[in-house]
Amino acid sequence: LPANNLGYEPEQPIAYSHALHAGELKIACMYCHSGAEGSRYAGIPATSVCMNCHRYISAPFQQVEAERLAAEKESRPAKRIESPELRKLYDAMAFDEKMVPRRDKDPTPISWVRVHNLPDFVRFDHRPHVGSGVTCQTCHGPIESMTRVKQFSRLSMGWCVNCHRDVNEHG
Repeated sequence: LPANNLGYEPEQPIAYSHALHAGELKIACMYCHSGAEGSRYAGIPATSVCMNCHRYISAPFQQVEAERLAAEKESRPAKRIESPELRKLYDAMAFDEKMVPRRDKDPTPISWVRVHNLPDFVRFDHRPHVGSGVTCQTCHGPIESMTRVKQFSRLSMGWCVNCHRDVNEHG
């Protein structure tokens, strides 16, 4: 039952932080999860969405800046700094160290672990919820503060019914 998954917080193949992206950087949920507006499913973003930024941003700013300053002090070109987690993304995209697609390797999907699972008989649709202004946090909790996503709400039938009753009662 979904209620048994309350607090479920699996380790992911890449340590993606919503606290950084949605919290600190204030990237809107719909930028990555655009499916929530036009589909039943919010979906996991394609790696190409990640690459919109991570083609240029390969490591935390502090590390890149430290290398830039060291290179300046030593009168040499700065080296590309790349975090191990982003290397996993680049490997999935089959990019080499110069961000060029490798000819000897095909891109492979990232095997993200699903966090929010509903029973097969449930037909949840994100569209009407997003369209009526229900925030992501209503169901997913303070996602913008989660370093690793966890199931915040029960997501049981009773939990959903109570939310709908409250909305109908209080507008």
